[in-house]
Amino acid sequence: MFYIASLKSKRIIYALLVLVVIALGILSRKVTVIPLIVGDILYAVMMFLLIKFLLIQLRYWKVALISLSVCYFIEISQLYHASWIVQIRNTTIGALVLGHGFLWSDMIAYTVGTAIVYFITLCSSRFLSN
Repeated sequence: MFYIASLKSKRIIYALLVLVVIALGILSRKVTVIPLIVGDILYAVMMFLLIKFLLIQLRYWKVALISLSVCYFIEISQLYHASWIVQIRNTTIGALVLGHGFLWSDMIAYTVGTAIVYFITLCSSRFLSN
């Protein structure tokens, strides 16, 4: 019973963290002094937290691998310009989720963001479990 409650509380924490990171990501696009790469780093952080929320029992390195793969896939998909996906990208939510143009710097940002959240999560879980 305690184990199930523990999983629920972890899911709640990850859900709240996802919301906070989304808010920070949107804020990073609104404040002009914040470099654009910060939003891309936060996108990768959000993806990691979202995957962990969905697959709560999965090991952190697997979550990192899946979330980084999703980020890479979405970025690479920006090279595809069929009219239907361009129409989706021209909506606010489509632009936020799918982006607009492929950039190598985004791939670097996703790698950095995933590495940061992976090591923070790994270290905090070890600290909290002791």
